[in-house]
Amino acid sequence: MLSVKNIVKAFNDRLILNDVSFDVAPGQIVVLLGSSGVGKSTILRVLNNLETIDSGSIELEGQPIDYRKVGMVFQDFNLFAHVTVLQNITLPLIKVAGKSEAESNKLAHQLLEKFNLKGQAGAYPVSLSGGQKQRVALARTLALQPDLLCLDEPTSALDPALKLEIAEIIKNLAKQGLMIIITTHDIALLQKLDCTIHLMQQGKIIESASSKELYKSKNQFSLIRNFIEGAS
Repeated sequence: MLSVKNIVKAFNDRLILNDVSFDVAPGQIVVLLGSSGVGKSTILRVLNNLETIDSGSIELEGQPIDYRKVGMVFQDFNLFAHVTVLQNITLPLIKVAGKSEAESNKLAHQLLEKFNLKGQAGAYPVSLSGGQKQRVALARTLALQPDLLCLDEPTSALDPALKLEIAEIIKNLAKQGLMIIITTHDIALLQKLDCTIHLMQQGKIIESASSKELYKSKNQFSLIRNFIEGAS
């Protein structure tokens, strides 16, 4: 279980996160929904130790968060342009996880097959489509076996067919027990996931609902509904 409690973050006296709290259980997908600039990506950066919080607490399995158990897929993928797809996966395994080259290659090939990228093992990122880059980024992150997976706008540069493909991957990862946090304002992705939605505005969570509750009741969760209708 990930437990985020009352976290606050300010940049130059500007409040970016204002008393944000939420939990994520194993196998649960949590969506941070909202327009650009409301603090969604800052939460992911905090969870990955790329930013510090000013107050509040973050615990993973009842202990202060171990950032080595958190994986991040960035909106622009952040693939290593100068090495191949295979090396994008093996280098972190060797340099960060301390695995042998043989062990890293074996795991990388398994992931490439899982994500239908076997034919791209020797390719460089510049030659890949957006969907292929997204899958390589996912494979690289999952190779390090995180307990918590953070996805920043995972479908922002993808066409509708690829959005469906990424949604299916996310659902399968949740079934395997991963805790997943997604930032998005992509309503099409939201509608494909069984998830918990937290709508953010000005650094705060202003309304929360499960996707089942949201689509079951027409009269509840007016703030989320208004956002979805305005973004559709």
